[in-house]
Amino acid sequence: MLSFRKLFIAFLILPNVYAQGITDLVKNLPHIPGKESYLASPFATTGDRLYLVGHQNGQFPDLGWHITGEMGGIWAHPIKLLDGFIVSIDGQDLTQAESFTNFPIANQHHYQTKNFRIQRTQFVPDGLTGCVVEFEIENKSTQTITTPIVFQAKSDLRPTWLGERTNMHDHADHAVFENKQWIFKDQKNPWFAIVGANEAGIPGAAPIPFNSAGNGIAKSINYTLEIPAGGKKTIQFYIAGSATSKALALKTYEKLQQNAAKLFQQKWSRVNGLAQKSKINIPDKNIQEAYTWLQYNTDGLTRDVPGIGRGISAGLPDYPWWFGTDSEYALQGAIAIGQKELTLSSMDLIHRLSQKANQNGRVIHEVSTNGAVFNPGNLNETAQFASLVWKVFQWTGDKKLLNTYFPSIKNGLNWLLGENDKDHNGFPDGSGMMEIQGLHSEMIDVASYTQKALQDAAEMAKILGENKQSDAYATQAKQLKMQINERFWNADFGSYADFRSKDPEALELIKQAIVRADTLHKPWAVAELKQTGKYITEHPSDQARPFVVHHNWVVNTPLELGVADSAKATKALETAKKFTNPFGLFVTGIDRDASAGTDAGAYKAPKIFTYTGAVMTLPTGVMAVAENNYGRPDQALDYIQKLTRSFSYALPGSMYEVSPDFGMFTQAWNVFGFAVPIVEQFFGIQPRADLREITIAPRMPSTWKEAHIENVEIGDNRINVYYKHGEKPRVTQSKNWKIILK
Repeated sequence: MLSFRKLFIAFLILPNVYAQGITDLVKNLPHIPGKESYLASPFATTGDRLYLVGHQNGQFPDLGWHITGEMGGIWAHPIKLLDGFIVSIDGQDLTQAESFTNFPIANQHHYQTKNFRIQRTQFVPDGLTGCVVEFEIENKSTQTITTPIVFQAKSDLRPTWLGERTNMHDHADHAVFENKQWIFKDQKNPWFAIVGANEAGIPGAAPIPFNSAGNGIAKSINYTLEIPAGGKKTIQFYIAGSATSKALALKTYEKLQQNAAKLFQQKWSRVNGLAQKSKINIPDKNIQEAYTWLQYNTDGLTRDVPGIGRGISAGLPDYPWWFGTDSEYALQGAIAIGQKELTLSSMDLIHRLSQKANQNGRVIHEVSTNGAVFNPGNLNETAQFASLVWKVFQWTGDKKLLNTYFPSIKNGLNWLLGENDKDHNGFPDGSGMMEIQGLHSEMIDVASYTQKALQDAAEMAKILGENKQSDAYATQAKQLKMQINERFWNADFGSYADFRSKDPEALELIKQAIVRADTLHKPWAVAELKQTGKYITEHPSDQARPFVVHHNWVVNTPLELGVADSAKATKALETAKKFTNPFGLFVTGIDRDASAGTDAGAYKAPKIFTYTGAVMTLPTGVMAVAENNYGRPDQALDYIQKLTRSFSYALPGSMYEVSPDFGMFTQAWNVFGFAVPIVEQFFGIQPRADLREITIAPRMPSTWKEAHIENVEIGDNRINVYYKHGEKPRVTQSKNWKIILK
């Protein structure tokens, strides 16, 4: 007699299992229900080649600002396919779902009509520019009903942002009905979108109101289904496209139609496998759930564009392309949770595009999915890329990384410290993370990231046998660390300075900051800024000196990187607390509100989105890392708990860029604030795969008496760490490497 396990495996490989509908397949997946109050807010169904963005109520309104009103709908970069679709069943347009549920690789909207309960489920397969949308229709009545179904799609075949820079120009769409499908085409480009179903239908015009901008056209297909009393029936719709040919779009469509369930199971098998890597079991189950879903979300932000490359995008809906800084933070988290392939392909993409655009080691800031570079790079990105390469090398032990990237790293450091350091004091001059008009002097984040880059470059040079270069970098790193602590520290504020400059530049920035603070009704900030301006006027200097003006979050980068000496770090960490609210750290401290410095008070969303006054996930994650660097895991945990308050706040299973519900509704760098402090600091996993050596030095919060992490990939090794308060950590591994317990 077959065992239950063998019967289960046999069931999985039966051919007819793939005849299942995806509505059935999602039932056993992890899921989180949405909130009724956020039904009119965005969600995404993501794949590496295509994604769908709409509202949780099932609608596809115009949304986004990068291309005004066009960032929603269905995108297969570098083009958009559809503004969206709308369905009518039982004579009712399904424009308002009653509820929404999110799954790791799918989502579901729930509707009711007079006669039916309806579930709409959609997913995007791996590697295909297409998606499947399935409706399960349950007859609530006591009699068989024959119901009309109308599926209406609105095309909008248009290029991505900056398309004009690569000769991509939008024209009107037209459509033809062939083989029971609507085939849409841009009239002057080989851009195609195809829609149809697994049932025979007849073509129609556009009976359902669907107002959206663009040069698209709306068409419908009409179907009829007979559903028995108390019974259910499903209908699947397929959306496919191509930026190059009708033949490729048709090929994708056929794969969806023939293999929807198989493609679903293949994707879930892969994504669920990712969630088994660096798998944690910790006392705080809210954090554990957020951590696991960030593993799903990180994978879901992969953009793969033929002819350009494959890498992690920044966020949806307005940043579906690639960034230097965003990747350099996100990939630190991605490598720690075992997403090695995505990490390596993203590094390759950023490096290739930077080389093509700059040819001098400078790392780009932002590039669209058609390869058009918008910003060739702020200063911090070049330094951060060097440190990312070193970290990934420590995790993988792959010397090819150093051979590939170190020449560019050397060029980049030469560019940073040669071309951009006019007074040759070791502090490059120019913009870093903060994009405030006029703020481009000697920035604290640029100085800190440059110091870390020099330190890491010294290690890489040593491994590559470039000992003279290694010594030179190490000397520069040591000197710069000392200078940051001497020349950027402002004892009066208990903080590192936003920037160093001469008095006239500082006074102009103070003048602008007063206007900002006064406009935001921050009298404390106005008073402080005026006092700073008065001090400068009464105590003039002809030398550059450190100024705290904006209390920008980047004043904490010396703490993030361990550059700060311990005495200054302790003061600065306490100062930072004054600029937090229940969800994290204010981006610009002079914007703080009445909730600052406390976890009390109810959140009230602003009426209009703005980054002014924002509390963002990245600065908050940086503070968690910073607190751990100086032996304060309880305080680090507090920042992670602040981050977790934003998890599922608006979109179930996701965290917004601006806490708790503004900006991008899913953001790549969010994984940094969980993976780095939990994997590398709480569990203390410090890899040196090149030496086949791993140091384990846990720094656990006092409330975490027991915790473990499993299947952590380091090189070709896999380790598990079991922590119990008062005992040595227990470590198991798949290889026989040197384990150093601290």
